[in-house]
This record gives sequence, C-alpha cells and structure tokens, in this order.
Amino acid sequence: MQQVLVYADSLTWGIVPDTRQRLPFEARWPGVLEGKLNACGLRVRVIEDCLNGRRTVWEDPFKPGRNGLQGLQQRIEIHSPLSLVILMLGTNDVQYCHPYNDGWTAGQGIAALVREIRIAPIEPGMPVPPVLIVCPPRMSTPRGLIAAKFKGAETRCAGMADAYKEVAATLGCEYLDANTVIRASKVDGIHLDPDQHVTLGTALAAVVGPMLANQ
Repeated sequence: MQQVLVYADSLTWGIVPDTRQRLPFEARWPGVLEGKLNACGLRVRVIEDCLNGRRTVWEDPFKPGRNGLQGLQQRIEIHSPLSLVILMLGTNDVQYCHPYNDGWTAGQGIAALVREIRIAPIEPGMPVPPVLIVCPPRMSTPRGLIAAKFKGAETRCAGMADAYKEVAATLGCEYLDANTVIRASKVDGIHLDPDQHVTLGTALAAVVGPMLANQ
C-alpha cells in the first residue's frame, strides 16, 4: 500500500463555496484521486492534511496554527513511509492581512515547505518522498462570506503559476498548474465548485499514477 500525503488548505478540505459545509471525501479531489489510482490497479491511500486558512509560511492574525511550516516535519514523520507529498497552498498567502505578498512570495513559501519536507526526521531506511507542487487556480473577484477577507487578492495572486513552476524546476519537484484544468468557483471566486474537484482529481491521477508505478 503506497501512501500519498496531501498538504493543503480549504480548497482541498472541500469547503462548499459561500457556506461552512464540506464535501464528502469521495467528492473532494483527494478522494477522486484515490479512487482513480485504485481503479487503475494501484494500491494507494491518500492522506488529507488540509486546514482552512493555512498559508505557506505566514501567520493568521486571528487563528493560530495556520503557518504551514510549523509542524510539517512532524507530519512527514507521522505518516512515513510516504510515496509522495502533494503541496497545494498559496491562496491564503494573499489575504487582506498580507498586503505585500504576491505570487513570488507564495512561491518562496512553497520552496521553504519543500526544504522542510526533505529534512524531516523520518526513520532510517524510509524514503524521502518526492514532492508534487500544485499551483491553485487564480482567484476571480471575491464574493459572499469571504469577500472582505480576500479583498484585492485577485490582483496580488498574479504571477503565482510562473513562480511555482520556477520553484519546482529549481528544487526538482513535479509540477501541475491547476489553472490549466480548472478555475476558481463561480460562487465565491476562491474555492472549488464540486465539478472542479472531479476535474482536478482526474487530472492529478494522470500525473501521480506514473510516479507511483515507477517506484
């Protein structure tokens, strides 16, 4: 049984746009990914570690524990051995309270997370897992319950895909730009509508399947 850790935020947690509800596992993209991989004959368990509001390396002024760097080494240690870690973070890096953050700074945060994964104190003989970086879809104008929290984020997120691609190439990670297959919710401009979870999970299965099969 191969284990894949997904380290992400509310886009992956499966929040239903403009509500506080959550999609069931099989409807969230990690669940779709697991189902597709197992249907192809692989024995894979997808482990979700997805926290609403999680940043790459930044703090939330109102909610503790949203700095993605904190505790990451321990999570790798807890779930080892891992065949793959998927990182999909950065959307919350450009919330209103980070007015100087942009796509480039989010990319630097992703780079810090990759380095943290690679120095985690896993048990001797267990593999250092490869990392797949997924750039979240670019935001449109924020609407509804989260509009104030993400005011101006649609502008600050510019350049994120290119920054992530460069980080992936520099650090030797696999890369998928989610913008090539999905778009942000039509409802709130930030999260993923249910059909987009299915599309992303399916697209990732095409990338992850060969990676796991070759291990």
